[in-house]
Amino acid sequence: MTTTSGRFPRTALIVLVAGAATGCDDAVNSIASPVKTPDVIAVHPAASKGGGAISITPYATGLNNPRGLRFGPDGYLYVAEGGVGGGTSTVGQCQQVPGPIGPYLGSTTGSQISKIPPGGGAPIPVVTGLPSSQTQAVPAPLVSGVADVEFINGTLYGLLTGAGCSHGVPSIPNQVFRVNGNGTWTTVANLSAWYQSHPTAVLEEGDFEPDGTPYSMIGVRGNLYVVEPNHGSLERVGTDGSISRVADISATQGHIVPTTVSYHGNFFIGNLNTFPVVPGSSKILKVNPAGQVHTWVTGLTAVLGNVWDDRGRLYVLESMTAPGAPTPPTGRVVRIDPSGAATIIAENLFFPTGMTLGPDGALYVSNFGFGPPPIGLGTILRIVVE
Repeated sequence: MTTTSGRFPRTALIVLVAGAATGCDDAVNSIASPVKTPDVIAVHPAASKGGGAISITPYATGLNNPRGLRFGPDGYLYVAEGGVGGGTSTVGQCQQVPGPIGPYLGSTTGSQISKIPPGGGAPIPVVTGLPSSQTQAVPAPLVSGVADVEFINGTLYGLLTGAGCSHGVPSIPNQVFRVNGNGTWTTVANLSAWYQSHPTAVLEEGDFEPDGTPYSMIGVRGNLYVVEPNHGSLERVGTDGSISRVADISATQGHIVPTTVSYHGNFFIGNLNTFPVVPGSSKILKVNPAGQVHTWVTGLTAVLGNVWDDRGRLYVLESMTAPGAPTPPTGRVVRIDPSGAATIIAENLFFPTGMTLGPDGALYVSNFGFGPPPIGLGTILRIVVE
């Protein structure tokens, strides 16, 4: 998460983004019936621009580094916020993230989960006082906190990525947590400890996050499935706190920074890749329930979200598409049809970081998800598609 190539941080942005997946609760009834899809799809970076979005409108504003988002059973849209960062250093207390990105500065109370009322409007805090941390000011102070949200049987769960001693928050680990009815939260699974005791095959010393940077989460048949970008893995987390590894992505793919997971008979995982940005170098992997990893889509760039609609079409969120340093506003949404045809749905997004499909069939995208000055500028866009 911290190595540089030239003067650009290679994977640092992943510490502050959130993933996306379709629906909420147990929208998928089976984990054992893979859906037939083409073997490999190659997307041309230009793609087709026909049949895109019907409209793109603001749904909510005033968020701090919005990341993963999900509609709840009450019709509200729940949004993970990376928050505002912090100022506490743990240098000398534990292993630190290498420079120039580290050491991090953290806070135990800088992030939160908010909800947006049906039809859009001002964010309403759901649970506050969650950890948030930030990288060094040079090359940019990038903030992480709550990364994603998901519902299981009507209960809200959150994913922390900005916690742990290596992020300046020694008292709270990165984790999956449960949100209680009174607005408090309870740890379900300690991911920091798991990543430290279960290393993956490929760990890059110059780009290593000891507490991990879990990025996105999806619920399938009563379990949560979490993607970790820096170590490169997919874990299954039970609501009882159990953790097991589904796939060590690094073992076959190397350090590609997997970021986002959806489920459509198999798990479909997109990757950010390292910096500087090389257009067309990211992909979608298909991971079956047994943990076998195969490349399914190539030719994508800096993927931070993917979600399926009820017609078997995959929407992919690319956070940036220009070569070199991360450059806004070059984010876009690309739709991949069952035939393999790719269509650009939306362009000129400003560092989008998460995407979900609403009950109305529209896409909802976290925009202004990172990048200075991020405080209060985060928005949710509603994208109506054909």
